[in-house]
Amino acid sequence: MNENTATQPVVELKDGALMGRIKDAVYLFSGIPYAAPPVGAARFKAAQPVQPWEGIRDATKFGPAAPQIPSGGMTDRVPVRWDEDCLTLNVATPSITAEKKAVLVWIHGGAYRSGQGAIPWYNGASFATLGNIVVVTINYRLGALGFTDLSSFAEGYETSGVNGLLDQIKALEWVQNNIGAFGGDPERVTIAGESAGAFSVTTLLGAPRARGLFHRAIPQSGAAHHTLTQAQGRRVAELLLQETQSTDVQALIDCPVETLLNAQNTASARYHTERHSPGVQAFYPVCGNEIIPTTLLQAIEAGVGRDIPVLIGTNQDESSLFMLGSSEDSTAETQSKAYGKSDLHEHYARVFPSFSPRDIAVRMATDFSFKLPAIRLAELRAETGSETYVYQFNWASRIPGLGATHALEIPFVFNMLHAPGVTAFIGPGPLPQSLAGHMHDIWIHFINGQAPKWPSYQRADRSVMHFDETSHLENNDYEDVIGLWAGLR
Repeated sequence: MNENTATQPVVELKDGALMGRIKDAVYLFSGIPYAAPPVGAARFKAAQPVQPWEGIRDATKFGPAAPQIPSGGMTDRVPVRWDEDCLTLNVATPSITAEKKAVLVWIHGGAYRSGQGAIPWYNGASFATLGNIVVVTINYRLGALGFTDLSSFAEGYETSGVNGLLDQIKALEWVQNNIGAFGGDPERVTIAGESAGAFSVTTLLGAPRARGLFHRAIPQSGAAHHTLTQAQGRRVAELLLQETQSTDVQALIDCPVETLLNAQNTASARYHTERHSPGVQAFYPVCGNEIIPTTLLQAIEAGVGRDIPVLIGTNQDESSLFMLGSSEDSTAETQSKAYGKSDLHEHYARVFPSFSPRDIAVRMATDFSFKLPAIRLAELRAETGSETYVYQFNWASRIPGLGATHALEIPFVFNMLHAPGVTAFIGPGPLPQSLAGHMHDIWIHFINGQAPKWPSYQRADRSVMHFDETSHLENNDYEDVIGLWAGLR
């Protein structure tokens, strides 16, 4: 390590030297390549090692995001600069001394189709300054480029359905080999993420290739149900080939990336119409390969990851964000039929008699896609004696119809209520800084190796911490609703 000036710190890695900057009172190194560019013939291949460089590489600017069509979601409301050469990460550290600090690796969400590590909501400055934590945010391949399973169509593409996950593993390997230069401890790595980032975290929990690369895990609004079967992965690939008018894999490699992105959208729409599974979308990771040999639930049931403490939770009204403007009269009934249990909405009406039809639809969709997967993961881990802490975020946005919606907890966790775009979703009035400080403090303690301030989840009491203006612990939480979903996945 060496620091040239107060504003231009330099670190020495085995691949070359990096020059960063000071921002928000932390050392920030941006756009660091952790793998070779996945371009040309490498487009649908597993990421390869980065090539060393000579001299001092400028690490003062964020690298481009993975190719994507912006979703317009809460953290994705401005034009995104993207490029296929996207396998970079960012490091924020309180100091680059020899002191070994805990490490947080954040995996962004975005339905595996959008997002990037440089989103302001993921600013790690508060974790660094208040928690003495090194924060790493990563980019990884998305959509068709990261998750099209071409293994049935040509040799040499056995990992193509999970290349986005392999990118994440490659980034974690980079952390093991290099984070010490930034003052981080490779033996104290926590992986965390929200939505598809949480899907990734829990999938990595059961992935043999990721074993030993992290030591704690925080999946926020995502758990164990979000992978495709091999048959589903093949169907998605068939649709992409049809939409791009490609006769083979080489034609997909030669396809302009903009054409590929547009075809990804139309193929996804066709796949959704076929309704293979209401909880899984096209271009999700495919299981049944060397990276994801079995489903995560099967892996957890077998005790995989039992020694890794997990902090897992969901938001009370996750699906309100996706159902704004939906019909109050038909959505709940339509949802019930999609889940394979036509009277489910009637059961919800009895359990929640004050709910409107839209409220019921939001709660059902939230439970199916987020709450129940998290609880099932916690219950399976409880059977293996694993350390699992469950929370629910209940603070309601002041914007009508949103409630405690999907992704709203992120700026609370990062203590970034002043980040661009946050106030547009929490609504008018004073910032709920007390709750942000409370949650941020709990995350800091967990990342630094301490248990949260509530019991590990057990089937006997089902302890769940509810975060709100006044946070509280509930036991036997959601027991009635768990029973409604028995046998459904």
